[in-house]
Amino acid sequence: MNDKRVALVTGANQGVGFQVAKELVANGLTVFVGSRNFERGEAAAKAIGPRAIALQLDVTDQASISAAAERIREAFGRLDLLVQNAAISNTRKGDLPLQEYAQITLPSNVSLDEVRAVWETNVFGVLAVYQAMLPLLRESSDARIVNVSSGVGSLTANADPTFPYRQMYSPVYPASKTALNGITLAMMIELESTGIKVNLISPGFTKTNLNGYEGTESVEDGSREVVRVALLGQDAPTGIFTRWENTTIPW
Repeated sequence: MNDKRVALVTGANQGVGFQVAKELVANGLTVFVGSRNFERGEAAAKAIGPRAIALQLDVTDQASISAAAERIREAFGRLDLLVQNAAISNTRKGDLPLQEYAQITLPSNVSLDEVRAVWETNVFGVLAVYQAMLPLLRESSDARIVNVSSGVGSLTANADPTFPYRQMYSPVYPASKTALNGITLAMMIELESTGIKVNLISPGFTKTNLNGYEGTESVEDGSREVVRVALLGQDAPTGIFTRWENTTIPW
């Protein structure tokens, strides 16, 4: 059935999003490669192969989101899989190491503009794309949403003094992922009486542009759980938050 499934991966021109799109295509899906910059999306789609379709999609721009939804509707009339991967970690880190950046993003000194910019993509962008794509997902007989979050957004984990990333918890990226988790839970509750599955995934501390390539895992490793859940069948579970392999993360 994979050769009949249509997917959209946001932020798919690089990093985890690119790897996920590549692996979904390898598994027979037709994948829209969502990219804020269309030329980069075209290059990524060309590198992935014939079943990859470049799609201009800026998750902070409602006109872009609406146009992307219309493009998918015109081409296929439905969407079977939505992978919400697009995210940013900062706008002001520059060349600062993560530890130094953490010192200028404490609740007492963080730039509110920085918080708003990151949340605009990681939280409001995800909700905006969900609202635009839901009518297309409802047209599918086997629809699934996979939101890419992070274990650093877990309130339970960060409340534990022994959690290794606890001192890095800030109102910018980590709290944006906490908010994303909450938004995703709201989606899960809204859709629990339908056939549309919703799952939340942490790719781990992956070496990507998101963290200045300071991550410890490869994009291949970071993509494994996203791809595994994205390819689950109709009888698979919904409403869970996991990391590789199928390890539940506390909310």
